[in-house]
Amino acid sequence: MPGPQLDDIQGLILRTYAMPALRVFVLSVRDAAGGRRFLGSLQLATATEWKVKPDYCVNLALTHPGLAALGVGEASLATFPDEFKEGAPARAARIGDTGTSAPDQWIGGLNGPDVHILLFLFAQSEEILTRVSGELRAGYSGAMAELSVHDARGLPGNVAHFGYRDGFAQPTIDGGLSPLIPDPLPKAPTGEFLLGYPSQFNDFQYSVPAPEALGHNGSFVAFRILSQDCHAFEEFLKRAGGEIGKDPEWIAAKLCGRWRNGVPLALAPEDANAPVALEMYNTFDYVPSDAAPDAVDDRKGLRCPIGSHIRRMNPRNSTVAGGSGLKRRIIRRGLPYGPPYDPANPNDGVDRGLLGIFIGASIKDQFEFLMADWGNKGTFAPGLGITRDPIIGDNSAPDAKFLIPMEGRKPAALSLSRFVTTRGGAYAFLPSATALRYLSTLP
Repeated sequence: MPGPQLDDIQGLILRTYAMPALRVFVLSVRDAAGGRRFLGSLQLATATEWKVKPDYCVNLALTHPGLAALGVGEASLATFPDEFKEGAPARAARIGDTGTSAPDQWIGGLNGPDVHILLFLFAQSEEILTRVSGELRAGYSGAMAELSVHDARGLPGNVAHFGYRDGFAQPTIDGGLSPLIPDPLPKAPTGEFLLGYPSQFNDFQYSVPAPEALGHNGSFVAFRILSQDCHAFEEFLKRAGGEIGKDPEWIAAKLCGRWRNGVPLALAPEDANAPVALEMYNTFDYVPSDAAPDAVDDRKGLRCPIGSHIRRMNPRNSTVAGGSGLKRRIIRRGLPYGPPYDPANPNDGVDRGLLGIFIGASIKDQFEFLMADWGNKGTFAPGLGITRDPIIGDNSAPDAKFLIPMEGRKPAALSLSRFVTTRGGAYAFLPSATALRYLSTLP
């Protein structure tokens, strides 16, 4: 089968833009014909090889109601997967979005039926962001209403708000582009991230929504607004360190699976400043494998706890629920929102967190599986009991724990609280350039 045509595929699926500014427009179609004209005029950023990085990139995703609002017929709408049809609010509870994270608490209209389009604008500067935002608004004015707009900005040192350096592990897609940091794991089959190609499962290919012009080379995205309680997180590290006689930074590393400077525990379990080259930050495994034959066997989690964040979200060659850690990979994009956390002013009342963009050919088998089965169940791997991801999991129950294996004695059990709250979400379809042309010409 021929490989994917890069000029037909939305760029954010296959490459990291590494731009410092992101604006997400949440739009509702008010005039179908005008909306289709806007799609036809959109200068979509594709995965075509760059000679010079552009000043900005625009990408677009459509919800199931959005496709209907643009005039896609019932027969075509019925060919999309059920989780996409149902949408993020209806499926929130199964991935841990309950209580303060439940849809009735979401902002920006994201819990309502009128979310039709997510328009992503990545820019190299504030000036470019402002200029292109004006051009986009002029293009959809009258045809669409803005339900909300969400901004994110890169933080100094390329860190997230909890202080961890981010963005190391991205899969390499067969026929796609190389990630910025080498990925030692086997190439992901094209159909794990693009519709119309063999998937990660033997003799299985995800169905392509009809018609072919609409579905082929498309993908799906789970958009998330994730608020981070930095003060509660830092207070927890201090308290937990005192309880078990460890430095708070050691606790932080055990929770994540990396030191806050990005060095993985699998390579440097005791020293954040170990001489690990940047290109090695993703070249590790938890058991010896073809990708990392010299990996230390860490099946017991003495180096990197089995329940740590990066091990749950990317278990590599570990034995875990779902059959293989290599069959549930997702592409992670997005940027932090809000100013950096200042420990000298911990209760500033400012919301800060992450605008997360999680991409795969199946929302159910990738994003939802990670969140529900790996992130929020102790059955992720043997020995975890009733535990969840210590950083992004639903740890609102009073008995929420994180287990740190200790050599020669029982694991240290740390009492958790919820550090990340979902403030909005949407499931959307990332159409190809061909699909946008198809939609723009609907009668």
